[in-house]
Amino acid sequence: MDDKKPATVFATQQRVAVMDLGTNTFHLLIAEGSAVDYKEVVHEHDSVKLGEGGINKGIIQPAAYERGITAMQKFRDGINGHGIKHVRAIATSALRNASNGRQFIEDVADKTGIQIELINGEQEAEYIYKGVKLAGGLTDKTSLIMDIGGGSVEFILCNANTILWKQSFEIGAARLMDKFHRNDPITAEAINSLQLYLEEQLTTLIAVASKYPVEALIGSSGAFETFVELIELEKGNSFDLAIKNYDFEFSDLINTTNKLITSSHDERKSMKGIIPIRVDMIVVASLITRFIIEKLGITKVCMSTYSLKEGVLAEMMTT
Repeated sequence: MDDKKPATVFATQQRVAVMDLGTNTFHLLIAEGSAVDYKEVVHEHDSVKLGEGGINKGIIQPAAYERGITAMQKFRDGINGHGIKHVRAIATSALRNASNGRQFIEDVADKTGIQIELINGEQEAEYIYKGVKLAGGLTDKTSLIMDIGGGSVEFILCNANTILWKQSFEIGAARLMDKFHRNDPITAEAINSLQLYLEEQLTTLIAVASKYPVEALIGSSGAFETFVELIELEKGNSFDLAIKNYDFEFSDLINTTNKLITSSHDERKSMKGIIPIRVDMIVVASLITRFIIEKLGITKVCMSTYSLKEGVLAEMMTT
């Protein structure tokens, strides 16, 4: 038994860094330990708004481009300060679809030495599943994971043992806001147009979900964390992001999304619990959530604070 101790000590002390480079926010997670029992050393996020002004034009605008480079330089300094050797930077929808996305990746490599991995929507969904599974929120029954990003939304039909079906759709909150949320509060006409658009875009999801009755919708971090925080603050409670999973009272979620959908920008801005970058995008995120709940007849909704970066972390710590 004693011969095995050094290897065990080494395994639990490995320190790794994961960067999730999303359309709205760049995340840096530095952790040590093992996949099932890791300790966060650094957890930073930078609201780079990479899709601002160009998300539906397929280009990263100059100001957003510079914000992205600056964030990566800051992350590089943090990683070097902790002496991390095992580093992964994952890029998703915005960089995947931007005409200057490859140039951004090359510039980051030149300026920071960080090699960004550009993954496709299927890989993104796979990592999200691994993250939610790591949080322990899946059961033997079929769940539908929904991850609302700025550029894309991932849907994963799954259980604790396997993925039954997965797909990424380019209908993220930044894209939908740019297309439909042009008046504030959002108009009834815009809501109707958005719902028709979702009906058209999500035909494959609706068809597949009819074959696998969904027991629960699991919202992966992002907007769902905001829903939880608003609900808990309304009850006079604080929301601790250290929790991994949260079960919504269905009426609480409906009331909160109603309030957000009918609110003005100034009203949302004054709501404690909404971070600045979500003040406007939370409206379309609420509408997507409500569309899925109503279309699929779901009444059980949960939230997982784990998502893509935790899925990548799990892979790094078990290889």
